[in-house]
Amino acid sequence: MSTQQGRLVSVRSGVQRFGGFLASMVMPNIGAFIAWGLITALFIPDGWWPNEQMAELVGPMITFLLPLLIGYTGGYLIYDKRGGVVGAIATVGVIVSADIPMFLGAMVVGPLAAYLIKKFDKLVQPRTPSGFEMLVNNFSAGILGGAMAIIGLFAIGPVVTTVAGWLGRGVQFLIDMSLLPVVSILVEPAKVLFLNNAINHGVLGPLGVARVADQGKAIEFLIETSPGPGLGILLACMLFGPKLSRATAPGAIIIHFFGGIHEIYFPYILAQPKLILAAIAGGMSGITTFLIFDVGLLATPAPGSIFALMAVAPRGDHLGVLAGVAVGTIVSFVVASFLLGFGRAERKAEREAAQAGANKGE
Repeated sequence: MSTQQGRLVSVRSGVQRFGGFLASMVMPNIGAFIAWGLITALFIPDGWWPNEQMAELVGPMITFLLPLLIGYTGGYLIYDKRGGVVGAIATVGVIVSADIPMFLGAMVVGPLAAYLIKKFDKLVQPRTPSGFEMLVNNFSAGILGGAMAIIGLFAIGPVVTTVAGWLGRGVQFLIDMSLLPVVSILVEPAKVLFLNNAINHGVLGPLGVARVADQGKAIEFLIETSPGPGLGILLACMLFGPKLSRATAPGAIIIHFFGGIHEIYFPYILAQPKLILAAIAGGMSGITTFLIFDVGLLATPAPGSIFALMAVAPRGDHLGVLAGVAVGTIVSFVVASFLLGFGRAERKAEREAAQAGANKGE
């Protein structure tokens, strides 16, 4: 193997490890995402059974509960429960710093705070006098966690918000230049980093409202909310992904496509970052199909389920919207299946594991 090939392999493995770490912060909390998704799909004003009191659960869950769980899990992965507690404390800072759900901020500050307390303990604990261990441990966790919460409030949170703003301006620029399908190059990665609500409601929503007032419908409402790209990726993971993905993808498909909770498929891409290419391809092909059929929606579908899309599609646009979703699904499925090697690597690994088990039994 040449030096250049070695570097490429090293970079690829590094990206995979990083994506796997990000996914490992989210995957253990999929149950919480499903709970939030079900409550959202059922009880918000546009849900199946609107209920004002139950809908009050939606905001606190996505704003506080889910980022805190991610921050705790990220800290736990670095330094067990002590790291998890410090990571959760630090996450509060980034939550308070912005109006958007701070999933990305939690992924940054949770592991960082846990890493710092781990290094602090390694330095201080051997030098702590006997009998003072609990005092030093509790106060160090409280002080460092509080300090990281303040740093998250004034530094990390604003940086994440700024990144979201850059992405929003990039999307706006591409729309202004009439390069609508290219928008997926920014929108799909932003979605996977849990900036989907910022992009949709902060950029695409206002643009769509203006276009509806002028033309009676808006394609902007379909750019981020189409479930096609995510559905194709989940189908590919169900058929050709790793064992864990194959086991969880069927449930995720129901929550994503029928419930409209797109966050459910983000961890599958974070676990294998190469799948972002499938999301981009599916998004671009879906938008191109929407343009060909000249379709749009009357309002933002909330949540982005296939039922919500049909409910806000104007008369005569339903088939075109379904065609765009179908094309996005097919393209993302084909690209994701190719990137996953149609499951060959997984089947080979399972055969080798079975053979190793058989040999051990002998």
